[in-house]
Amino acid sequence: MIPLSTRMRPDHLDEFVGQVHFMYEGSLLYNAIKNKTFDSAIFFGPSGTGKTTLARLIARDMDADFYELNASITGIKELKEILDKSKVKFFGLQKERTYLYVDEFHRWNKLQQDSLLKALEEGAVRFIGSTTENPYFAVNNAILSRVRSIYEFKRMERDEIYQLLMRALTDEERGLGKYDLRYDDNALSALADLSGGDARIALDTLGFLADNLKAGGIIDLNIVGEAMQRQTTFYDKGEDKYNLLSALQKSIRGSDPDGSIHYLARLLDGGADIQMIGRRLLVIASEDIGMAYPQAISIVTACVQAAQMVGLPEGRINLSQAVILLASCPKSNSAILAIDKATNDLHKKKIDDVPPHLKDAHYSGAVKRSLGIGYRYPHDFGGYVKQQYLPDNLFKEGIRYYKPTENGKEGAFKRYLESLKEEE
Repeated sequence: MIPLSTRMRPDHLDEFVGQVHFMYEGSLLYNAIKNKTFDSAIFFGPSGTGKTTLARLIARDMDADFYELNASITGIKELKEILDKSKVKFFGLQKERTYLYVDEFHRWNKLQQDSLLKALEEGAVRFIGSTTENPYFAVNNAILSRVRSIYEFKRMERDEIYQLLMRALTDEERGLGKYDLRYDDNALSALADLSGGDARIALDTLGFLADNLKAGGIIDLNIVGEAMQRQTTFYDKGEDKYNLLSALQKSIRGSDPDGSIHYLARLLDGGADIQMIGRRLLVIASEDIGMAYPQAISIVTACVQAAQMVGLPEGRINLSQAVILLASCPKSNSAILAIDKATNDLHKKKIDDVPPHLKDAHYSGAVKRSLGIGYRYPHDFGGYVKQQYLPDNLFKEGIRYYKPTENGKEGAFKRYLESLKEEE
């Protein structure tokens, strides 16, 4: 049987959900597709975020031949056959381009990837490669230089996945509309959340539930938890995960390791995953501890990565270590205050240009424009020399964004910065 996620792939570009940072009506990518001017591209990001779906929609709107390969099971032979056909169509009477989509493109070695170069240079093929790996590391530079755009696909938001689930439940042709399923809205929200931003997981789990529910059954939190093999405690109205995350951060900020561990335990018991908790802990490490104990961010990062490697339940120990460390650290919010104040000035003040002596002078003609002249290299003066860095108007105002506290390690940074001022 065809999986629900496959059946529910959109037929039209306007049905595409997610990736609103580059795909929306009027965006450059949207217009390029609609105007049939779309060139080659690389899509990278996690599974289930719409890379293959968008590639197929693009090919459909281009009214061109479309070939789809998976790099894990195909090689140069299949690629050569496609490229030969595309050259015939492009250089022959038809003058038509071919679209080639290669899934998991990073699995091809350098020789295989380089097989595309000539076809890309000639323009016979428009290429779309998708990868879960960072293309700047996994794709040859020669390919990257010939591809116009690289689009990063992010994990889908819960509301976006919820929208897809509702579409599947109501669509009578491709989806589950004829099943007349009963469901609890809370359960669908939990399914959207537990899928970890992967629409394929969410839709195929919904299809599994629809195929295996007893007559008269209802999709509720318990059945979703059973299907996902996860606890769903905090998806009940009485235990909102955002309240628990807030309580965790405030307990850490308040230097209460007992309260902090309590809320960590409730999150884990309720089914929160490592990524959800880890993201919040990494924010706390900079927002609430920051310069008072700068090593906190490195230690917490290591703990979160360790938890991801070992998985739950053992990963709870790594997370526990991170939480206790953060709660027991001296606190400083100077980092968030500094960046927020600087950003606020950008939005509310007219800011002068970068001082000329700080501008880049590493190109011909810079000296003629008086750029970089007068810059004093601090290392030539023992590590510090008095010099203006802020734009003129902010410098004249005596603006200070970073105001160090005396807490923890930050006290040493404060005394060092004060000693530099005394030297002036």
